[in-house]
Amino acid sequence: MASSDDKVKGPASYFPSIEKTYGQPISHWMAVLEAAGPLKHMALVALLKTEHQLGHGHANALVAAFLATPR
Repeated sequence: MASSDDKVKGPASYFPSIEKTYGQPISHWMAVLEAAGPLKHMALVALLKTEHQLGHGHANALVAAFLATPR
């Protein structure tokens, strides 16, 4: 039995649902965000919502994870 400490938390907890819902791996969405250039958080969220029809929560989780990753 997995302990509660093993449960994925934060933005990554949305990743399985994002992959299932939109049919693309997380690496695809990270590449989309990378290609968008140096935009602020909400501009990146808006891009995912308008150009790729992601829901707000999924877009926000992807952007949060993207911006937290050193590049």
